[in-house]
Amino acid sequence: MVHVPAPPPASAFSALDLFRVDGQTAIVTGGANGIGRIACLALAEAGAHVAVTDIDREAAEQTAAELRSAGRDASAHKLDVNVEREIVEVFEAVRTTTGRIDILVNNVGRSPRMATTEIKLAAWEEVLRLNQTSMFLCCREAAHAMLEQKRGAIVNISSIMGVTGGGAAPNLPYHATKGAVVNMTRSLACEWASHGIRVNAIGPTYVKTDLTRPLLEQPERVAYIESRTPLGRFAEVSEMAGGILYLASPAASMVTGHLLMIDGGWTAI
Repeated sequence: MVHVPAPPPASAFSALDLFRVDGQTAIVTGGANGIGRIACLALAEAGAHVAVTDIDREAAEQTAAELRSAGRDASAHKLDVNVEREIVEVFEAVRTTTGRIDILVNNVGRSPRMATTEIKLAAWEEVLRLNQTSMFLCCREAAHAMLEQKRGAIVNISSIMGVTGGGAAPNLPYHATKGAVVNMTRSLACEWASHGIRVNAIGPTYVKTDLTRPLLEQPERVAYIESRTPLGRFAEVSEMAGGILYLASPAASMVTGHLLMIDGGWTAI
């Protein structure tokens, strides 16, 4: 007869503790602003040492200082994810300083929004390198530590555009790369599952960040997006925190290869 463990008693079970990441080290790319910044805030509050990385060194240092002033544990690192050498050096520096890398949030991305016939090859390759290749490199470098530790959690930021073909404007490079992120997430989840590494992604809708500022300044496109979204609005950046923390934490210990849509119902239609 197969033994089924008894559930824990109520007095010994804490659902909130499942979201704690105390003593863990998290690296967040593009951590100074937008979704990256909210990921830093959430992970730091949940107990992680957060390495705030950003191409803007001053902005990264400002975010890390803000976290430390709130009693959190954080460091700042200048990182251009377009440069492989910088990724290797920063990840190794974080690992050397803290002794580990437990969590990676791959957040950096770019959205050019232009007609396909206007896209030059150089522009296409720029988006491909930033949105997809940089994520591969960051996953690869984080995995060096995670494979040795036999544990780790990676959260890639994809998009509603990673699973749909429409939107408020033509955006082929963004659609293509965010779709690639979804399947890269699945592939790495399968490859590394036996090593205790979970790889997941979130699929945000239009979020109020610098990336969507040009859209927010166009009333007709805002009206289209709001009418197309069942919840009828853009997302606030703070609404990304719960999904990221969930996928990075022990609360999602049985979740890998998953794309968590945080889209106000956009992909339900």
